Amino acid sequence: MNEHLTLVVGAWLLDAALGDPVYRQHPIRLIGAWSFACERRLFALGQDGRLGGVLHWILIVGGALCTWLAVHVGLGQVHPWFAWLWDLFVAYSLLSFRNLLDEGRRVLKDLDDLPAARMRMRMLVGRDTEPLGRDGIVRAAIESLSENLTDGVLTPLWALCLFGLPGLILVKAISTLDSMVGYPNARYARFGWAAALSDDWIHWLPARLSVPLIAAAALILRWHPLLAIHAAWRWHAMLPSPNSGWSEAAFAGALRVQLLGPIWRQGCLISEHFMGDPDWPRDLGAADLRRALALLLVCGVLALTVGLGLVPYRGLMPW
Repeated sequence: MNEHLTLVVGAWLLDAALGDPVYRQHPIRLIGAWSFACERRLFALGQDGRLGGVLHWILIVGGALCTWLAVHVGLGQVHPWFAWLWDLFVAYSLLSFRNLLDEGRRVLKDLDDLPAARMRMRMLVGRDTEPLGRDGIVRAAIESLSENLTDGVLTPLWALCLFGLPGLILVKAISTLDSMVGYPNARYARFGWAAALSDDWIHWLPARLSVPLIAAAALILRWHPLLAIHAAWRWHAMLPSPNSGWSEAAFAGALRVQLLGPIWRQGCLISEHFMGDPDWPRDLGAADLRRALALLLVCGVLALTVGLGLVPYRGLMPW
């Protein structure tokens, strides 16, 4: 248990201090490249339906786990410390809390230059950014931060704490798969169903647990914890995802602001509804984004605290 606790804390501290490492053989890049290669091969063989999607899922997730395990065992034959350092580096590479904070801070820095801010937002959201004014950019940034709190922070961290490094690798492999093939379009509606469904499953519980976590963070910051819970219950279903609406609505309540608003994709207005009480402000600015970043930071610290409480249960796992 002490070894696992040290691994979790060490990976978290490395991520907090250094941020996401940038190198060609980053695990997410390797998983993405392997996913694309397997997809191309399966499509060439005519396996572009549900069965092909399941085979693709097994190849990607299984390949990620087997690659990590092979290196771990090989290094362990040299010295156990080498295997542990390998695990630490992989865990650090797959945690991305600092990167999420940094992306929000970059948007905040670019707010006075709207073209640069819109360009920055293109890397964070899947909507048209050209129609966004300053308030729309802030709302979209807060939405991105709140949504990624679940799938980018809570699920990976808690999976590492409770299930060890295999759990973290499983979560990140599935999330990467979903980002590549989990789209309900003509190409991936059937092929990507396994990736999309498994992504919904792994984030189901953390998404709902994010609500009391956000409320606790709002309480610490002396903001609106009760509104966070109320907003999550009332408006979580506004988003098509079964999971992302919980943390986004809770953020809206904790900050007491309206989110969403007009959303354009490929030149078409697909929604103009706002999330939140009509009395809450919707014309947001830099101060609101700073508050969202502060809320995210406190949520991250609380998430680590909860995760460390799960570490003792790691010994009860059969693997």
